[in-house]
Amino acid sequence: MLYFCFVIVLIRSASGFFEDLDARETSLSYLENDAAATSEPLMVPLTLIQGADSKGAVCLDGTLPGYHIHRGSGSGANSWLIHLEGGGWCNTIRNCVYRKTTRRGSAKFMEKQLPFTGILSNKAEENPDFFNWNRVKLRYCDGASFSGDSQNEGAQLYFRGQRIWLTAMQDLMAKGMQNADQALLSGCSAGGLASILHCDEFRDLFPKTTKVKCLSDAGMFLDAVDVSGGHTLRNMFAGVVSLQEVQKNLPITCTSQLDPTSCFFPQNLVANIKTPMFLLNAAYDAWQVQASLAPPTADPHGYWSDCKSDHAHCNSSQIQFFQDFRNQMLNAVEVFSKSNENGLFINSCFAHCQSERQDTWYADDSPRIGDKGIAKSVGDWYFDRAALKAIDCPYPCDKTCRNLVFK
Repeated sequence: MLYFCFVIVLIRSASGFFEDLDARETSLSYLENDAAATSEPLMVPLTLIQGADSKGAVCLDGTLPGYHIHRGSGSGANSWLIHLEGGGWCNTIRNCVYRKTTRRGSAKFMEKQLPFTGILSNKAEENPDFFNWNRVKLRYCDGASFSGDSQNEGAQLYFRGQRIWLTAMQDLMAKGMQNADQALLSGCSAGGLASILHCDEFRDLFPKTTKVKCLSDAGMFLDAVDVSGGHTLRNMFAGVVSLQEVQKNLPITCTSQLDPTSCFFPQNLVANIKTPMFLLNAAYDAWQVQASLAPPTADPHGYWSDCKSDHAHCNSSQIQFFQDFRNQMLNAVEVFSKSNENGLFINSCFAHCQSERQDTWYADDSPRIGDKGIAKSVGDWYFDRAALKAIDCPYPCDKTCRNLVFK
């Protein structure tokens, strides 16, 4: 069997924001629609949430937030899947101001339509369990995983992620989601973190008779030490939490015991989520390798450049560093995994966001653990067809990976 890889070209932006952690996240997110489906994907138009501004629910630049919705049919007419878009974070005034000039901070730059692939596909042969559900992709334009609530008048920045989340849910409830008999909140990357942060809030929207679960794809961002011994991601998250006043929206079960920045890390949240949750993550998450473990600031001489761009170029000590990271991830989900209601799929790949891409979600050669792929695993867990706690053997044993290679 062959290893699969995808090549991403990273380009320094004119403003020098290549160094910012969210630049890599944005680069990776372009992949979600690149993978070829078996046919032309469904293109779904953007819907702006009219009146959201009257509730202060606006993007970084003050424009209206939005989502893409494709209605369900048949047996899925009263089933709802809400998918939270990812795309990094902004942790300083400077990079939040820059973000206002992108689709991650302004509706003015959002695509007017998006392809629905992977878990959002409307084709049974691409998405067997959720193809005929009401499927929604909520656009991400606040820079704090839908959880900030502040503003900076001098820089004309609106940090309103929590209000965007609440207003979008109210809007969708009014459009029929209140009648749902089953619902799934999912999200990728920064959206995967958001699905963890908002999972119990989502559950509380519905009566107890509604089946409600949550899926976090590539959302297990670890409070890990980088290759220089520093804490790149912790420092980044501290800026996000402070600048956007995220602490007021973090779970009290965490903030009563830990500092607010620690409570933005999923490892300190997942064990206390009451709603059934599924964690889908690559053990060697490609974004975290690039931006948290071996960013340029932690590797000024470029010792890690070749390795982090292509794991085939790593030496044995570098691979061991990644194995230690994998062990940290497994330790981080240990208590979470003890619940019979929760699910896990942690494959030993250098990948990121595997539910949005058709080739990783559901295809003949999709990644597998044992004999089961990602879509089947998530579906079996959601519909209680089988318990699902799949943890891959360590690299390099998995030959089904779709690994990411950076140029």
